[in-house]
Amino acid sequence: MEFLKNLPEMDLMRSEKMTFVQLIIPVESAHRAISYLGELGLLQFRDLNEEKSPFQRTFVNQVKRCAEMSRKLRFFKDQIHKAGLLSSAIPTMQPDIDLEALEIQLADHEHELIEMNANSEKLQQTYNELLEFKMVLQKAGGFLLSGKSYEAAEGRELDENVYPSDYPDSVSLLEQATQSGSSNLSGLRFISGIIVKSKVLLFERMLFRATRGNLLFNQETADDLIMDPVSSEMVEKTVFVVFFSGEQAKTKILKICEAFGASCYPVPEDITKQSQITQEVLSRLSELETTLDVGIRHRNAALHSIGFRLAVWMNMVKREKAVFDTLNMLNFDVTKKCLVGEGWCPIFAKPQIQEALQRATFDSNSQVGIIFHVMDSVESPPTYFRTNNFTNAYQEIVDAYGVAKYQEANPAVYTVITFPFLFAVMFGDWGHGICLLIGALVLIAREGKLSTQKLGSFMEMLFGGRYVLLLMSLFSIYCGLIYNEFFSVPYHIFGSSAYRCRDPTCSDATTIGLIKYRDAYPFGVDPSWRGSRSELPFLNSLKMKMSILFGIAQMNLGIILSYFNSIFFNNSLDIRYQFIPQMIFLNSLFGYLSLLIIIKWCSGSQADLYHVMIYMFLSPFDDLGENELFWGQRPLQILLLFSALVAVPWMLFPKPFILKKLHAERFQGRAYGILRSSEIDTDSEPGSARHNHEEEFNFSEVFVHQMIHSIEFVLGSVSNTASYLRLWALSLAHSELSTVFYEKVLLLAWGYDNFLIRIVGLAVFAFATAFILLMMETLSAFLHALRLHWVEFQNKFYGGDGYKFKPFSFSAIADDDD
Repeated sequence: MEFLKNLPEMDLMRSEKMTFVQLIIPVESAHRAISYLGELGLLQFRDLNEEKSPFQRTFVNQVKRCAEMSRKLRFFKDQIHKAGLLSSAIPTMQPDIDLEALEIQLADHEHELIEMNANSEKLQQTYNELLEFKMVLQKAGGFLLSGKSYEAAEGRELDENVYPSDYPDSVSLLEQATQSGSSNLSGLRFISGIIVKSKVLLFERMLFRATRGNLLFNQETADDLIMDPVSSEMVEKTVFVVFFSGEQAKTKILKICEAFGASCYPVPEDITKQSQITQEVLSRLSELETTLDVGIRHRNAALHSIGFRLAVWMNMVKREKAVFDTLNMLNFDVTKKCLVGEGWCPIFAKPQIQEALQRATFDSNSQVGIIFHVMDSVESPPTYFRTNNFTNAYQEIVDAYGVAKYQEANPAVYTVITFPFLFAVMFGDWGHGICLLIGALVLIAREGKLSTQKLGSFMEMLFGGRYVLLLMSLFSIYCGLIYNEFFSVPYHIFGSSAYRCRDPTCSDATTIGLIKYRDAYPFGVDPSWRGSRSELPFLNSLKMKMSILFGIAQMNLGIILSYFNSIFFNNSLDIRYQFIPQMIFLNSLFGYLSLLIIIKWCSGSQADLYHVMIYMFLSPFDDLGENELFWGQRPLQILLLFSALVAVPWMLFPKPFILKKLHAERFQGRAYGILRSSEIDTDSEPGSARHNHEEEFNFSEVFVHQMIHSIEFVLGSVSNTASYLRLWALSLAHSELSTVFYEKVLLLAWGYDNFLIRIVGLAVFAFATAFILLMMETLSAFLHALRLHWVEFQNKFYGGDGYKFKPFSFSAIADDDD
């Protein structure tokens, strides 16, 4: 026991030791102190103003100002994006600027940009109107000429017919024109304009219904695309001319035009006037193009100047807002003119925090120093693991299940090896492993470049797990060499086979059979098993028993880690009434099964292990007969079965009653309450972690919890062991899929003496290998390995009910923004 206590501590095995500290900061140095602590990123502040709303806090005005500046910066970023310019991705160095000066500068830039945008919009709108007017003049002239000739022809035809005069509203326009007796178009009017092409059909139908068909509608698609002032997109429009009669019809048509967003333009009937107006419009268009071009260049220059410093400004505003948000978490003492803060920090970071606070006092020319002292806390500290690029992904896998309780044994230490290894047991093929290795090495080689880029969700996940992928590929190559599979094809890598044909003349091992003529194959599965009649039974037996051995070993590791947790937290009850009976129960049944598997492998016995385990429960006193693997097996089985039966009540009953007895002894004589120091009560801050909370002991709740835990372990021992058989199932599925693709696709295509069929077969094989075996099978094996760690391994010792250490850090703010 002393030897175990004297072992050196692992950095990742237990979370960093934390301490609860209090800061008393003078007002004049508060901002600088928080800024320096943000750069350090090793102190997590507690919110001492939880009962206050955001608008009741001390620095609410400063937070509002920063939020307003953030809005302006987002406006600048959107304007730069719309203009198609690139803002500087790397923050440029510039002299320190005060927040007030930056606020004034941003307001000036925003006012300038808004004014330029307004002028540009007005000019663009005028330009669009003139461009539409030009198109209407060009197209409407043809409509007017064709309308006159059409009207004259229809007039001659209508003179020969007599129409009833009882329905004046339904009389056609042409009839009205002929009945008036005039040959000109004095009673016929027209409206010309332009409308978006997608609205033309609805527009025409609405006009027809509103005027009861008393109109003539002509349309033609405009030659050029026109910019929509609302969406700034180029849209296709259609020029139209509506011929009608009557003032009432005109009012209706104009209202419909307004409703559909159609622009109406006056077009003179005189061709000479049309040409004159067209020349004037073209002249004004030319002038506006020049003005717009100059305005755009001026606006782009202003945006380029802003974009050059945009990253620096955004970073500065984010930092300032984070500083004031943190200051709002501190308690403001008006009488002493200071801010009181509390929080958690790692013990190793205390000298660095004190040095940063001293610098803040010196740089702010404060006459009073910042008080930093350690306090006691009843609350559980946060969990903080120092990780690097390699271990971070494995820690994230564990944290996805639940963050470790403070100083609890960290499963990530073992997950670094066991996770990729169990993945490889299911994925074992050294050809596929090499493909994964190449992908992992590419991601690692481009680590510096990819870490600065914005990746998609899938690529970001793949890049974050690049070192997990590296070990998964290496272990896959190792397991593939053991299985002797290279894209499902075996190779004589480590020498010749230990088997040969029974008859020298035989050539087909599947029909004649093999005999062993030399020592076993030095490493892995003998390649001669491939294609033999007993290949599947042999590999099934091997992988199934191997899965059970790995499962029992990992579950035993989990129970052993619960022992180290109990030692660390000085919990002797868990050792005596949880660890010992759990080890006895698991190993009396499934540990004994693992022992039988190893003995059978070593001795070459033909004993039926199914029969041994079943009749160990049904008939423990019967003679084993030919299934006996070693002397004294039957008494040992009786002893193990008895031990397993005793372990169940051992887990269930003693612990709740002992806890009840200890609680009664601890609180004996406290019926009159506890005397407290009035000074402590008055000095304690509201919301402080120093408040003590009396725990109530509920025996029924403790007993039910222990009963649930015991039943879960007993039933889980069976189900968890069976769950590890997924290693066998997925390994077999992967091997058989590889074999099917190799034999039924590649070899089948290669059997044809046709180059095209061979190329198609090779393409199908490559596609199936890449997308089914390297993507879907990888994901499947990954998820199953994840389940084995989360459920079967971690539930033996891992609470996972802690909370992460989240220090105030400027780098974390930048990462969240990215």
